[in-house]
Amino acid sequence: MKYGFVFPWGDARTASEFAREAENAGWDGFFVWEGVYAEDAWVMLAACAMTTTKIRIGTLLTPPSRRRPHKLASETSSIDRLSNGRLILSVGLGAPHEGSGWEEFGEIIDRKTRAERMDESLEILTRLWQSEPFEYNGKHFRARAPIFSQPPPPVQKPRIPIWVVGAVNREKSLRRVLKYDGLLPTLVAEKGETTPEVSASFTPEQLRAAVDWIRARRKASGANETPLDVIVENQTPGDDAARAREIIKPYADAGATWHIESLWDTMGAADGQQQVLRRLRQGPPQVD
Repeated sequence: MKYGFVFPWGDARTASEFAREAENAGWDGFFVWEGVYAEDAWVMLAACAMTTTKIRIGTLLTPPSRRRPHKLASETSSIDRLSNGRLILSVGLGAPHEGSGWEEFGEIIDRKTRAERMDESLEILTRLWQSEPFEYNGKHFRARAPIFSQPPPPVQKPRIPIWVVGAVNREKSLRRVLKYDGLLPTLVAEKGETTPEVSASFTPEQLRAAVDWIRARRKASGANETPLDVIVENQTPGDDAARAREIIKPYADAGATWHIESLWDTMGAADGQQQVLRRLRQGPPQVD
């Protein structure tokens, strides 16, 4: 089991300082979220890369549907090289709720279109990372490489790990995960509304069923031999090891390989950053 921490809010300087604190406290990963109009996630990750040497860094999460694939490829490969191969890219459709900036800035809201654009974007992204000639003409995007200013490939091989949101109760959603490197589980309600993109609202039994489904099909196809990460986001007390174990262990037993500590409820609190720093310094929970 590995343990990550998602930075709930703050500027790039604070993120870089907290990433260093996370590394010193023994966390395995430090993640930032990517908003429509917010502190720039990639500037934050560049700062984090320069203040750390071992900890994994990445987004939690990036919606490729509203990004230009070549721009995202440039950012990810640059950060991966800057960090000497420590980047993880987490992707999903995003959460275009009121006030999120999606509608306010004219981003595409339609779920089917966002899904199509994400699939095309990931196809182009992974091809660009290979630094080999190719041409792509899709419904929403097109690409042709190389060009004269093409950057070097990422450090990580065979690619930067990609974690993908998948609904544990929807095979169509889980199929996207088969091609990539990690499952960010969520739960889709019967009426089609979703919980937050990364959620612990599903049961360990639902997670186990989804993990078994993915692993069986990956093994049968033989098309993707990278290890499968399974990422669960939750909140644990830093001063109660027994309670932390109670929260994490059922999901670890169901196949989770990463626990992401999330303190979203500190956003906007007067002492919110102090709460986050205190929890960071307490270090990751331990299940083993």
